[in-house]
Amino acid sequence: MRTMVSVGVSACVALMACACGPEKSKGGADAKPSQSSASTGSQEPPVTPSATVPTGKPSASATGRLPAPRTKERAIERYEQYLHALGHEDIATVCEVAGPGAKKAQDMGFGPCTSTYVVVFQMISPAQKKALQTATVDPQRVAVRTLDKIEMPLEAVRASATFSEEDLGSYTLEYLKNDYYITDGS
Repeated sequence: MRTMVSVGVSACVALMACACGPEKSKGGADAKPSQSSASTGSQEPPVTPSATVPTGKPSASATGRLPAPRTKERAIERYEQYLHALGHEDIATVCEVAGPGAKKAQDMGFGPCTSTYVVVFQMISPAQKKALQTATVDPQRVAVRTLDKIEMPLEAVRASATFSEEDLGSYTLEYLKNDYYITDGS
């Protein structure tokens, strides 16, 4: 019975770590401020776009940010962001990094990332949460399949608390949408 429960918890954590994606807000970027016809403030002159040399990469303005480097170091940085966010119960960051994997979990019947990770946070002990806040990843133990697919085994996590496959697990990060995201976990 314990194995079934542990595997279920690990599967829930792994799947949820993979399924929350960046969600688009409705209204914020599309909303335009109303302008009074009797404005007393000075108006700024229109900005003239400057010419740029094409680089073959999406512009920061088109994507909202520059593409992240496609490196092992960046994948480790993203995974550490995820670990620290777990420790701080930062649902927005957890669901942003774990987006594609969490979507897979949701498609399998788990709830949306923001709901499911609330349950996951409750399954992590206070000592483990504190350890996750400063956890690091040992680059020597990270498996680079390709620069598009990098494996973060449990053994690579360096923390002041002990974690098992049942309560943290191992994860795959893939380079999608100009950054690394958790796409699978075990």
